[in-house]
Amino acid sequence: MTSLNAGVIGVRLVISLFIQRLLAQIVGEAGIAKIGSLRNLIEMLASFSSVGVFSGIVKYIAQYKDDKDQLQKLFSTATVFILFGSITVFCVLFFGATYFSQLIFESKEYVFIIRLLAILIPFVGIYRVYIGVVNGLSRYKRLASIEFFSYVVSSILTVVLLLPYGLNGAMIAIAITPVFQLTVLIFIFGKILREYIQFSKLSFKIPMARELLAFSLMSFFSTVLLNYVEIDIRVMIQNKIHIDDAGIWTAMTNISKNYMVFSNAIFSLYVLPKFASIFTRLEFKKELFNIYKTLLPLFGIGMVLIYFLRDYVIQIIYPDFTGMAALFKWQLLGDFVRLASLILGYQFLAKRLVRNFIFTEMLSLGLFYGFAYYLTDIYGVEGVVIAHFIRYVLYFIVVLLLVFRYFNKKEKEHAMKQS
Repeated sequence: MTSLNAGVIGVRLVISLFIQRLLAQIVGEAGIAKIGSLRNLIEMLASFSSVGVFSGIVKYIAQYKDDKDQLQKLFSTATVFILFGSITVFCVLFFGATYFSQLIFESKEYVFIIRLLAILIPFVGIYRVYIGVVNGLSRYKRLASIEFFSYVVSSILTVVLLLPYGLNGAMIAIAITPVFQLTVLIFIFGKILREYIQFSKLSFKIPMARELLAFSLMSFFSTVLLNYVEIDIRVMIQNKIHIDDAGIWTAMTNISKNYMVFSNAIFSLYVLPKFASIFTRLEFKKELFNIYKTLLPLFGIGMVLIYFLRDYVIQIIYPDFTGMAALFKWQLLGDFVRLASLILGYQFLAKRLVRNFIFTEMLSLGLFYGFAYYLTDIYGVEGVVIAHFIRYVLYFIVVLLLVFRYFNKKEKEHAMKQS
């Protein structure tokens, strides 16, 4: 799976280099900052429109893939959630478009983008649920094909609209991308979807609401608040320093997200289903060590190469983004610790440890938000990436303690039952 994923991500990185360079040349630092905020908004909407059930779909598909009755309950519940989430988001976005345009972009110029997203929101929610099915079934090759062709289509669309219409064209392309993602998914995976989802028998009932709402709550803290904090920090940089510096930080996070994409598929395809099936500390430690020894050296070598080649990376992707080189060290260090932390933290999702998950996410976001505001006054935009590193070091320590406390508690409970 790692090898297959590496191949797809490798091709995707090449395409991304071309797209990011084109965007940088045409829209500049300020445009990159606005595009970053739009992507944050879409991530938030993906969670709201599906009521945050992605991880729940992955977990229960893996658990009940041979139980048709349970699957029907799962998808009936998910359908009601999508309808509720999509209608709510549509009303809020469409009628509050002026407010959200001002809040997110500090301008009323992008009201049309907000309203376009409001209209297309059901596609975002449905795609989120269906891609959860692919992950839950661990169909590695299908997922790789879906993600590859979706990215190619969205990249072509971006270029086609960017060249004649500039920043507005790029933002429209990003806004309508979920429609094409869903189309590609159905084309590649539709036949298998029909094997697991009996669409004609879906009902407006929510028998698994309690189970899925736990994941909704966790998604709110991991996705919605995270993206809101990123938008707020981007606005903070713009107000304290300059919008171009907000664009430089966004460009740095774009590079980070490109190589972190490699890990995202592994988390949902392998780590989450695997951790869900592990119930002893010994098994968990063995599997954790196995994942670490496979992934961390690969990421470590890649990050060292990126650091030493950072000037070339900037010249290739963001040639006019002066001052970006200083951000690489702290961003890469933070991302390495982040990878180790996220692998460990997936135990919270696998075991539905809602309180632990929310506490650690709130701690992580609070640390990032607080340190970013404080350190920006001292180090400028570099303070944000220093905050990123400090945040994940502390987050890793806390998650490690909580995960092993969970296993110690389970082993004590098991020993008491035996006695």
